[in-house]
Amino acid sequence: MTDGRTTAWGEPAPTPAPPPSEHEYEPIHPGSGRDSWRARAKRFLGPIAAVLVLLVTKGKAILLLLPKIKILTTSGSMLVSIGAYALIWGWQFAVGFVLLLLVHEMGHVFQLRREGIDASAPMFIPFLGAVVAMKELPKDAAAEARVGLAGPILGSLGCLIPLALFGLTDDELFKALAFVGFFLNLFNLLPVLPLDGGRAMAALTPWMWFVGYGLLVGVTFVYPNPIMLLILLFGGMETWRRWKARKDPEARDYHRVSRRDRVAIASVYLGLAGLLALGMDATFVDREIGDV
Repeated sequence: MTDGRTTAWGEPAPTPAPPPSEHEYEPIHPGSGRDSWRARAKRFLGPIAAVLVLLVTKGKAILLLLPKIKILTTSGSMLVSIGAYALIWGWQFAVGFVLLLLVHEMGHVFQLRREGIDASAPMFIPFLGAVVAMKELPKDAAAEARVGLAGPILGSLGCLIPLALFGLTDDELFKALAFVGFFLNLFNLLPVLPLDGGRAMAALTPWMWFVGYGLLVGVTFVYPNPIMLLILLFGGMETWRRWKARKDPEARDYHRVSRRDRVAIASVYLGLAGLLALGMDATFVDREIGDV
């Protein structure tokens, strides 16, 4: 969400130099600053890329280890994430953004516990969102879909809080938070694993996993970024694993969903996607380049 105009890149301050004489000054031109932007982007994205590589190579071990490290509690990981996002967007937006993530993840936690599945508290990972660990899979695809949709449902309701605050204060910070919240929950409804929409498709038609994966490939091609590549990697692996196992007796039983449940899940999925699209349209802020 950066546009190259921010200066919050975290590079060390230059060593002060003696003031030049009036003949040494050069006029300031409104140039693009392309070289400076690229250098700063490299410094900023380098550590993120390193983290992503570590997660790809050691992801399973890290996920198993995180719950055992006491310092990385929910509140601690939230503070770390707030600090990371504050470097880009400022601390006020960072706090609101992490709280919106918390509300979304708590939707999964509440539904997992309603399904009788022991779930951990959310663990936040800067620039990657948050994760909730469960000790066992849901009993069937319908339960998996309910768990998946519970996050966007509660997350969408959470977006109404900054929207209401915008109505009371007319502060566009809250409008921007509402827009980002609507966007994140709608993005999570893409019908591809491991996103929430992919879990809903497990109860409807697993064929949609390939449709969603194709859409995600297209979006990644147009707007390439490390997060999308990571989703494609893990999503592709999970989709292929589950697709190969679809004819196993256990998999057939898992994906056997009643017509009533299919209709309910499809109605919630489509209705929620439509409402989130309307929410994004209502909270979109059109800004010209150079606006602060």
